[in-house]
Amino acid sequence: MLAKFDGYVEIGKKYLLSLRDVRNVGVLVFVVIVLLISWSGVKAIQTNYGLQKQISQLQQENEVAKLQNSNLELQNQYYDTDQYLELTARANLGLGLPGETELLVPKSVALAHTVKEPSDESSKAGVPKQPFWQRNFEAWMDFFLHRGTAD
Repeated sequence: MLAKFDGYVEIGKKYLLSLRDVRNVGVLVFVVIVLLISWSGVKAIQTNYGLQKQISQLQQENEVAKLQNSNLELQNQYYDTDQYLELTARANLGLGLPGETELLVPKSVALAHTVKEPSDESSKAGVPKQPFWQRNFEAWMDFFLHRGTAD
């Protein structure tokens, strides 16, 4: 067992002696400098990538703001038209063009001549609403088993 330990000690001594050699120390310093320069380059690339992302995001926000501005300009142009003034005068003030007659119909009379649309609850009358996948599965089963077909 001691012979094995002595072998390790000899290897350690050779390693320490090799570190004292100027060539090995120079290579070690060179490797450390290369690693530091590489690390610096990677950090610079990472910083540039983050800044580029921010620039892209700000450009997109700028484009959205420009579109909103142009939308508001178009809306303002519409508000300046005679068509808008006429529509708002009719809707808010009850005014009309000369020669037009305004008819006031009571709400009860107007609602008496309407058709009621069936609501979802009344059309299914007691059938609970099923999820889409279940309705789809049952439709396929009816198709394959020839159920509910008029022969």
